[in-house]
Amino acid sequence: MRNLLLIATFIFTLNISAQTSYEKGMNQAFALWDQQKNTEAAQLFERISAAETDNWLPAYYAGLIEIVSSFGLQDEALLNTKLTRAKTFLDKASEISENNPEIMISYALLNTAYIAFDGAKYGMTLSGENAAIYQKALSIAPNNPRVLLSKTEWDMGAAKFFGKSTAPFCKDIDRAIALFNEEEQTIPYYPYSGLERAQAISSNCKNETSPN
Repeated sequence: MRNLLLIATFIFTLNISAQTSYEKGMNQAFALWDQQKNTEAAQLFERISAAETDNWLPAYYAGLIEIVSSFGLQDEALLNTKLTRAKTFLDKASEISENNPEIMISYALLNTAYIAFDGAKYGMTLSGENAAIYQKALSIAPNNPRVLLSKTEWDMGAAKFFGKSTAPFCKDIDRAIALFNEEEQTIPYYPYSGLERAQAISSNCKNETSPN
């Protein structure tokens, strides 16, 4: 009986140590990202992902860093390198968590990075793909504030491109804010962010006037 208790205690200690190691690594990776050390942060998330084979979050964040840091690049070869890496990370996250709306909208953000770089080259094909991604993500998670916010931002961008007012979308931004405020944040390291961005958009979009 005493031996069984010792074994159980040993296993429990190992589990706690593994969890602590994961948390330590994730905290360090987020700290590096906050310091704008994007390469180091992405590499650490990648290493955590290799160890946490059933956890989609590390690969997701590794991909997200590559996507976000690609905006504003002038070198198309570097852009392709970063976004190809990002897609590899997102593919890994998606294999672990299939039809995950958080991952889906990150694929759309990846497409947006290409479109932002060269709309004439990438806009025609990737715009339709994004519309389909957002529609599917919204059908899966209609009350996910990040999905609604991302889709609405995309729709607002399309409206501006075609010279239309963005005012009709303000109600969707306000609904996203309400969903953010109602959301229970129970999963460690889950990508709950977005409320501040939604609030900033809300404060501006009502001031938009129709060009017509």
